[in-house]
Amino acid sequence: MENRNNGKTPIMIVDDDPQALSLLESLLRHDGYENVITFEDSHRALDHFNAREAAAVVLDLSMPKLHGMYLLELFTKNKPHVPIIIVTAENQIDSAIECIKAGAVDYLTKPISINRFMASITRALELRSLNDGLSSLRDPGLTVDLPSTIASRHAIVTQNKNMLSLMQYVGVISNSHQAVLINGETGVGKELVARAIHTMSRRKGEFVSINISGLDDLMFSDTLFGHKKGAYTGANQDRDGLIKKAANGTIFLDEIGDLNELSQVKLLRLLQENEYYPLGSDNPHQSNARLVVATNHNLRHLVNEGKFRKDFYYRLCTHQVTIPPLRDRLDDMPILLDHFIEETAKVFGKERPTYRKELVDLLCSYDFPGNVRELKAMVFDSVTKTASSKLSSEYFSELIKRERDSLPFQETSATPQNQVGANGVTFDRFPTLKQAETELIRKALEIARNNQGVAARLLGITRQALNNRLQRIKKGTSP
Repeated sequence: MENRNNGKTPIMIVDDDPQALSLLESLLRHDGYENVITFEDSHRALDHFNAREAAAVVLDLSMPKLHGMYLLELFTKNKPHVPIIIVTAENQIDSAIECIKAGAVDYLTKPISINRFMASITRALELRSLNDGLSSLRDPGLTVDLPSTIASRHAIVTQNKNMLSLMQYVGVISNSHQAVLINGETGVGKELVARAIHTMSRRKGEFVSINISGLDDLMFSDTLFGHKKGAYTGANQDRDGLIKKAANGTIFLDEIGDLNELSQVKLLRLLQENEYYPLGSDNPHQSNARLVVATNHNLRHLVNEGKFRKDFYYRLCTHQVTIPPLRDRLDDMPILLDHFIEETAKVFGKERPTYRKELVDLLCSYDFPGNVRELKAMVFDSVTKTASSKLSSEYFSELIKRERDSLPFQETSATPQNQVGANGVTFDRFPTLKQAETELIRKALEIARNNQGVAARLLGITRQALNNRLQRIKKGTSP
């Protein structure tokens, strides 16, 4: 039997039941894990953990002397890089959630499934390896790809420090087998990041992408898992699902927040057991595809509203990537603009048009609810239609005005009823016309980076009219 943890770091098992200790130890040794150490006494386990390193810890909850939850909190506080697996007779969802929130990587109930236990050990040691990898990035003597290199290699255009930090994290988690949850608004590039994770993982299989928004359970199950002949009316022959197409590769599920509860249960089984059932089949099929999911919803809020399963949510939380919206990475605006201009010009075989700096200021004054995708469409449209060698700021201004006008005005519930405001400017009491005008002009200039042409567009007046108002404000006269 191959020794699967032949280093000096053991797997710790802590349980006051000697039979449970013996069983778990024998399961690990039979599967090739030679370096295993067991503890019936929770005090001795704590002393050993504090004094020495552990590859992973298998921990019972109900023990005399020190309760397992107390140990869990101490272990994760003192050595957060060591993964903890809870194995207990307490089969309660509240207990499981409390343990996961406290830092446990898995929660198993007795009597345990052998396959489930060994799969959990494998995942825990993969996570430990990943944590060690994160630590190694801090070693100045280690040569690794720069985040900017990772980003550019995968068509992600950025110089923003938060995006570069995100790409560094993506590079580290790419070799993990754990699921990845990608958060972000529509249009920020979630699928690009998912593809980057797949490519850097060097998996031999395909990257398979599915948008599951609007799919009921039957359509979802048939698309992902396939079916057997006769599974439903019209199923005239066996058909493999996309999960099989993604064998040895990555399956990317977009809009995971729209998934109904029955489908969530099936995906949870896939995550826990690495197995699934094609429609009409009683025989489980094994899967080795990496699961990457994305959403523009706040899954935590959906859990609180009872629209998303807690256990499934915590399964997806091992690796989380949150992509910032374009309005929070405005330092990327110039290079994104140049990139999309160059890309569009090549598509149509045109000379690359130039633009005035004012255009960047104008774009930075807009919120871009559609994020990078909206910017790309805007540049594509402008470059396609322009007949000159220079892009017109006026054309972009018209596009932005049209988009702004199409959005209904919304009052925010965070603003008290006795406040009056617009465009980010609020007043504790109803302002005079002079006060309102002064503040709106100040805010417009702030958003436009003191570019009077852009500020005038925001205010819906000409540049000359803005200049006249600035002169009156400077002199202290009424509008």
